Amino acid sequence: MRGQVSRWVRRVVAACLSLGAVATPAAAAPLEERVEALLAQMTLEEKAGQLNLISNEPILDSGAFARGEVGAVINFSNAWLAADADRLARASRLGIPLLVGLDVVHGYRTVFPLPLALAASFDPLLVRRSTAAMARESAAVGINWTFAPMADVARDLRWGRVVEGLGEDPWLTGRLTGAQVEGFRDGGLASTLKHFAGYGAVLGGRDYDATFVSGAELHDLHLPPFRAGIRSGADAVMTALTALNGVPTTADTGLMTGILRRQLGFSGLVVADWQAVSSLVKHGVARNGAEAVRKAMLAGVDMDMTSGLYLRHLPEEVRSGRVPEGAVDAAVRRVLRLKFGLGLFDKPLLDPAGAEARLLLPETRRIAREAARASLVLLQNREEVLPIDPKKVRRIALVGPFADAAWDQVGPHEGTGQPHDTVTILAGLRERAAAAGVEVVFAEGCSRTCLDREGFPAAVRAAQEADLVVAVMGEPRDRSGEGSSTAYLDWPGLQHDLLAAVAAPGKPVALVVFGGRPTELGAALERAHAVLMAWIPGTEGGPAIAETLFGDANPSGKLPVSWPRSVGQMPLTYDVLPGGRPHQPNSRWTMGYADASPLPLFPFGHGLSYTRFDYGEPEVLTPRVGPGDQSDAALEVRAAVTNIGARPGRAVAQLYLSQPVAARSRPKRLLKGAVPLDLAPGETRYAQFRIPVRDLGYHEPDGTLVVEAGEYRVTVGGDSTATRSAGVTVDTGWRGPPGGDQALR
Repeated sequence: MRGQVSRWVRRVVAACLSLGAVATPAAAAPLEERVEALLAQMTLEEKAGQLNLISNEPILDSGAFARGEVGAVINFSNAWLAADADRLARASRLGIPLLVGLDVVHGYRTVFPLPLALAASFDPLLVRRSTAAMARESAAVGINWTFAPMADVARDLRWGRVVEGLGEDPWLTGRLTGAQVEGFRDGGLASTLKHFAGYGAVLGGRDYDATFVSGAELHDLHLPPFRAGIRSGADAVMTALTALNGVPTTADTGLMTGILRRQLGFSGLVVADWQAVSSLVKHGVARNGAEAVRKAMLAGVDMDMTSGLYLRHLPEEVRSGRVPEGAVDAAVRRVLRLKFGLGLFDKPLLDPAGAEARLLLPETRRIAREAARASLVLLQNREEVLPIDPKKVRRIALVGPFADAAWDQVGPHEGTGQPHDTVTILAGLRERAAAAGVEVVFAEGCSRTCLDREGFPAAVRAAQEADLVVAVMGEPRDRSGEGSSTAYLDWPGLQHDLLAAVAAPGKPVALVVFGGRPTELGAALERAHAVLMAWIPGTEGGPAIAETLFGDANPSGKLPVSWPRSVGQMPLTYDVLPGGRPHQPNSRWTMGYADASPLPLFPFGHGLSYTRFDYGEPEVLTPRVGPGDQSDAALEVRAAVTNIGARPGRAVAQLYLSQPVAARSRPKRLLKGAVPLDLAPGETRYAQFRIPVRDLGYHEPDGTLVVEAGEYRVTVGGDSTATRSAGVTVDTGWRGPPGGDQALR
């Protein structure tokens, strides 16, 4: 999309500057003329001000708005703050409105499941609708720009920010990143792809640590989701806080200009992450703030977030000749284009009095509940303990520290979500059980830190007297999100002991796993008959879980990450290279461990249902792909999927690609398609897949796309261990330019 302006800009045909000092008549002038007319009136200090993003802090200087020294704000996260800040900015000499930003990661007031949980739906349409609902709430309080979605591919579950992303796979992450961009636009917000690039590869899963990524891996794994987000019309891109191959991304000209601008064709706004410009001094690549500003601006970073260094040093850097004023003007143009594209010059000041009434609307909560249901992953269901049958189960013992944990259920990056808005699992289960005439006895057992056994006896008594035990255990909210990387993946405290105690009476146990990511389950799989991954489900999580436990909803979620047996397996992903000595159980001289299996506990794409599905042999409708119009070249594959159980349910047919022999060793399989199918008992439908031939290829270190002639295989099934496959032949090999979307002969 070289030369393409953001989708916001393309949609705007006329916008009024509402500025008496601007000579161009407002409504008639093309957008670029309006931008240039405004830019021509700006002093160097006012230009620097447009590139200055500040946070809402107690030491906030309100005079900075009047002087035109602020172009954007973050954390002005209620309608009154946003309106006051924008009013001050519009009272400045040129009256330029503000970009009002916030990390709308999984909701504003109505909290949705975390992005990683939403990814378990494998459903771009649901992700788009959910994101649009979040955006509408945010826009109601004056927010017009979000620092989301996170397009980083997460390869290590120790990394706290894995919860902000969409899993370990670049294809799925790309599809859902594009859906989020579109959803934010639907709801009225500009979007920001973050963090460019390779942030998901931090060493040891430690937030902010260094990343070392080969050129081929960068283009094959880390860039595709950003490319997908740019195609969907992302308005901004945020730099990563990390150094990539020794160069901090905020000062990396080759990355920010060479790859992002030239190869990927991004023409929107580039914003530094929180104080990333000043961090260049800490990285050791700048002696002082002025040099940090110079390096960031010349690398292609348009806006400085919260360090204040652009405002402080950029005018002098220009006057001294160290930074060309043309570079500053180009950055300011991108800011103004976004503001015009959002229609900010035309919009009246926000009326804060009406904002609250547009939050927590019934329709928004309905979508949040639908999203929470779709995110639930049934990992295990021995003896078909679930769904709950009220004829057999008259009393439920609900135990565990997260059964009634409203604040934990809100999760990290919660916007302004409140515990009192949240329907907990206890409240949801009690309401649903009462409708079925089932009693729920709650005995927490221990607190969220679970450091003592004082509550164990009451929990055991409840289990002894019940027909079913529902145990809600896992991780609290503060073990997920930015700055929450962990060296271990176990549950805090004595929760495994509590589970053992309530399982000892011999009653069936349904374990609901709570938390932002997979954790080590250990003996829990033997102690619990059924295991349901609930993630951090948000405001409507309680009813969604209760409805699923009782079978009103049939679980259909699929794991967007591989579930490890132990933290020692990290990083663990499904798309491994075959190796010269592939793993063979009980064989010492193959890839593996001397003390544990190298395989995941549950594979990527895994997720059970209350019904069963049969996947037929894939049929390749284009068994040979030859030369032609490369933009249209694609593989066409279909596979029959049959519901062979007694309940209606949703299957997610997944297509994986492999190239058995290639010029370089390629992953054993790569996800290239996913089709949700709602099937009645006994019903058969076809999952139809269309895979652009360019998606068969890999990248060379400089970004050149290579699609080799030869044999490929496609495998279709219910997870990444599917076995039914078919072959396809590519007759002519293709090569494409670095960053190009189309393959060339």
